[in-house]
Amino acid sequence: MPRRSRLFSMSALTRAYQRNLKAFARATRAVQPVRAKAPAKLRVVAAQKPSSTRTPRPARKPVPASGKWLAGIAPGPAGARRFQLYTPPGLALAVDEKLPLLVMLHGCGQTGRDLAAVSRMNRLAARERFLVLYPEQERMANAHGCWNWFERRSGKAEAEAATLLAAVDQLARRHPVDLSRVAVAGLSAGGSMAVLMAALYPDRFCAVAMHSGVAPGTAESAATAIAAMHGRRDAHLPDALAAGAPVESVAAVGGKSPTGSLLPPLLVLHGDVDGVVSVRNAAATAQLWAQALGARAGAIRTLQRGQRHAMRVTEFRARGRTVVALREVVGLAHAWSGGAAQLSYSDPQGPDASALVWAFVARQFKEK
Repeated sequence: MPRRSRLFSMSALTRAYQRNLKAFARATRAVQPVRAKAPAKLRVVAAQKPSSTRTPRPARKPVPASGKWLAGIAPGPAGARRFQLYTPPGLALAVDEKLPLLVMLHGCGQTGRDLAAVSRMNRLAARERFLVLYPEQERMANAHGCWNWFERRSGKAEAEAATLLAAVDQLARRHPVDLSRVAVAGLSAGGSMAVLMAALYPDRFCAVAMHSGVAPGTAESAATAIAAMHGRRDAHLPDALAAGAPVESVAAVGGKSPTGSLLPPLLVLHGDVDGVVSVRNAAATAQLWAQALGARAGAIRTLQRGQRHAMRVTEFRARGRTVVALREVVGLAHAWSGGAAQLSYSDPQGPDASALVWAFVARQFKEK
């Protein structure tokens, strides 16, 4: 009976993702980037209608402005996972200097290289001097290349999260990684896995960013994942965390966790016309995270830079700092906001998600 249930689960997942990918093809289009003569100031605006779009091309191998790609394999409870590390060019480290690390988790139908190309995060890494880790999901583990954030009933989700953390630890042993400045971000299934990792290991991450994802405890299987993606399930944290009371937190130093850590600060990005993952998941996750941190929502602001899509911004504050930031992008489908033009899972007309992610992460370094 367990074997039959397992086969049914994978079959249901396959059919459901095929339907969602078709919905994505209708909802997501890549458009030509907007060329502005000069940077525009942020201003309050009214909501805009979605722009016209066209069919995107598959992502190509990223071409960073120099820098190095280092490949590796990390073993863990879920088996081995390949990864690639981007190292900025011309690093001249001081004695004992270590660099921040950003873990970037790709979505379904993507690879780590695809996400690097779409997000152009390596350009920021070269300018701001941080390392970027791109783990790779194995097709044997998921036929669609999705991180199994939803397979909590079987334990596969937790095993993959532990394996990804093992990749971080492996890098820290071989490269100048500052373990007190590690953040994780992801798109779609990668975003859902990112918040699951942050929920399971809150003392290991100084910040987390979820782009177009689902709260980590909202699904337990393939069937419930589809309902969660469509916004038809209540958002939850993993059971062990949902039952615990929040206590004071500090970032991990040298890999050693403090006793009882709070969830790390969270940035949520989501398009309000996402046809694959309902935007209802964005507000639900932000409110869930804020409640666990004892944070209250401020007034909703609508911001826009130049001709890019507007975004509705809600910040949740606790103890004088923003611990959760919700950014709902007007007219954005299931795509990386402000991504490279003419690539899949990318909308260059949206606000620059990569810049927003890094600004949010870097702010945590100063507020520790």
